[in-house]
Amino acid sequence: MELIEGLRWFVALAETEQVTAASDMLRISQPTLSRRLARLERDIGAELFDRHGRRLELNDRGRVLLEHARRAATELAAAQREIAAFDSPDRGTVRLSFLHSFGTWLVPDVLRAYREAHPRVSFTLYQDAAQTLVDRVVEGRDDLAFVSPRPRTSLVHWTPVTYQRLALAVPSAHPLNTRTELDLAAAADEQFIGMHEDYGMRRIFDELCAEAGIVPDVVFESSELATIGGLVSASLGVAVMPWQEPRSWPEGVVLIPLRGAGREIGMIRAQGRRLPPVAERFLRFTADSQREEPPKTDRGQVTDV
Repeated sequence: MELIEGLRWFVALAETEQVTAASDMLRISQPTLSRRLARLERDIGAELFDRHGRRLELNDRGRVLLEHARRAATELAAAQREIAAFDSPDRGTVRLSFLHSFGTWLVPDVLRAYREAHPRVSFTLYQDAAQTLVDRVVEGRDDLAFVSPRPRTSLVHWTPVTYQRLALAVPSAHPLNTRTELDLAAAADEQFIGMHEDYGMRRIFDELCAEAGIVPDVVFESSELATIGGLVSASLGVAVMPWQEPRSWPEGVVLIPLRGAGREIGMIRAQGRRLPPVAERFLRFTADSQREEPPKTDRGQVTDV
């Protein structure tokens, strides 16, 4: 505060070039202002004003300091506002990260609902693989992250948010395309397209295969579900994918719900670290509005809600 105040009186003195006018503006005595100026010039090691009787004239050195003082005062005031926002749940910024596949439905839906209730809250968003998101939260680079499945670490706290059915994605001409539901074991002889090893969907896929007693023949790996959908549509293999509305996938892909298979989606925060109030309120809002499992349609399909 003292630093900001010092910059403020110097700027006022430099702009008025009169001790009397500046002291009246700042509501401090003229001797106090004169002593502050003398101390500042000693600290800087140069005179900042040329004296002409009672009038001061900013010199070249003073103009250099004035330019930097204005910028510094603006930056310090902005920092004060940001720091004050840490203590207010009604304003400030939530640092939120999430899996790529949540960027087309879950995150926009949640943010829209939250911003309707709290329009002065802003968000910085980041997308990556599940393990990277866990690392960012643990390291303090993000406040919260939407991930799936639940991380196998005690370094984060998990809050369930919703549940999403899983399906087997097959080309439209595939022999299984008329099935309304199936077990993953029915695709034991298929060639699979999967996510890379450090992605949450790959861990889920590996666990489902182990439960079904199959060793999958993975012929392609990708970091994007959209790319996997494109490879399936080109008849290059089948894939286990989250159930989403048909428009989310390319033409030529048929999604067949997997019996009893789904993924739980939740939010993580760093264990033992206090969240800023703005992020804490967003977490409570999201947890309190947990979604139910999407309902089935006539063909055993489901629709995201």
